[in-house]
Amino acid sequence: MCRTTPRSTGRTGRPRSAEADAAILDATRAALVELGWSKLTMGDVAARAGVAKTTLYRRWANKSELVVDAVAVIFDELELPDRGGLRADVEGVVLQFAALLERPEARTALMAVVAESTRDEGLRDRIRSAIVERQKRLVRIGRERAQNRGELLPDAAGAEGEAAAARDMDLIFDVIAGAVVHRALVSGGPVDPEWARDFTALLVGGLTAAPRAR
Repeated sequence: MCRTTPRSTGRTGRPRSAEADAAILDATRAALVELGWSKLTMGDVAARAGVAKTTLYRRWANKSELVVDAVAVIFDELELPDRGGLRADVEGVVLQFAALLERPEARTALMAVVAESTRDEGLRDRIRSAIVERQKRLVRIGRERAQNRGELLPDAAGAEGEAAAARDMDLIFDVIAGAVVHRALVSGGPVDPEWARDFTALLVGGLTAAPRAR
């Protein structure tokens, strides 16, 4: 399981404690579920985690940064084991992602930070770096695996090939994440094996089609 610690904020002082970080992020998710975004305070998180409020501010400048890192830890649990084929890999990660979104702390935290980010460009940037960019690793792993199996064409050589591959990975991530989040959190439909199979067939059919004109 891939776990990452919250990124450094550039502050100086005593060395950070991994145990304290974990307790703070756990307390943040619990407080979000119980209180919601509007009532959540740094003081409440500090009390739940058993640390001084100054300890939080040495690590996170504000509530937004803290909540994003609390959400990022949840998404770092996503994995992409080799299931033997592209379709099986995609179906597996879709169902895993949907199961993660069923957890109250993930659902509440994600909805809160996304809503708040519509008014806060800095928060949007932090979501992009702490969650989106980190989770694109799954697309890279799955795509390279499919290419090695011969299921997808290899990337073209040179800078243009690298740029095209990066665009493809961005689009794949957006399609999968967007579809699952919309299905699970917006339309409220089930993300069950049947839906995952139909969605994967549609996605893989496009991925394995003839290369698009650039």
